[in-house]
Amino acid sequence: MADADAPQIYLVTPPEFDLGRFPGTLDAVLKAHDVACLRLSLATRDEDRLTRAADAVREVAHAHDVALVIDTHVVLAERLGLDGVHLTDGARSVRAARKALGDDAIVGAFCGQSRHDGMNAGEAGADYVAFGPVSGNLGDGTVAGQELFAWWSEMIEIPIVAEGGLDAETVTRLTPVTDFFAIGEEIWAQDDPVAALAQIRAAMQSAG
Repeated sequence: MADADAPQIYLVTPPEFDLGRFPGTLDAVLKAHDVACLRLSLATRDEDRLTRAADAVREVAHAHDVALVIDTHVVLAERLGLDGVHLTDGARSVRAARKALGDDAIVGAFCGQSRHDGMNAGEAGADYVAFGPVSGNLGDGTVAGQELFAWWSEMIEIPIVAEGGLDAETVTRLTPVTDFFAIGEEIWAQDDPVAALAQIRAAMQSAG
């Protein structure tokens, strides 16, 4: 990977959550674990719902000095004063998002399994590139394989994120060749998200 440090945790919110309960759960996770970034990734496209959710989680994230980015919505990222945006269309929107949000904002790009898209996103100004899913139990079964992460971590300086279908075995395997793990439903679907993230961290440490 790009340096000798262990990968960092990049949390992704559930696609739907209770505004009255989730901030408390998130706070417990951030108290227990070091997290580099939080992505607001709701299934809804309702701007009022997204705004209220962003306000709720931003307060918690920033209390722990964790940056908050939002899926896709460049306009909302700017309007709500968020730290950046996570784009889901590869390299296509990176340049426009960078122009809209400025040099200090975080602009990330999900590029599926495409090395070519990832390189284009980096050239367009992305701060990180995410590849996934990393196991075959999501989508059509196509995965971002070990060889993609190994090549990227050796050849490209832009940070790389592994996401989608993470389990202990995959985390252990990818730890030497990724900079971040994007963790979402892997922990939120469990009864105890704090303990679930601890298990993922244990898998990372076992790779060392």
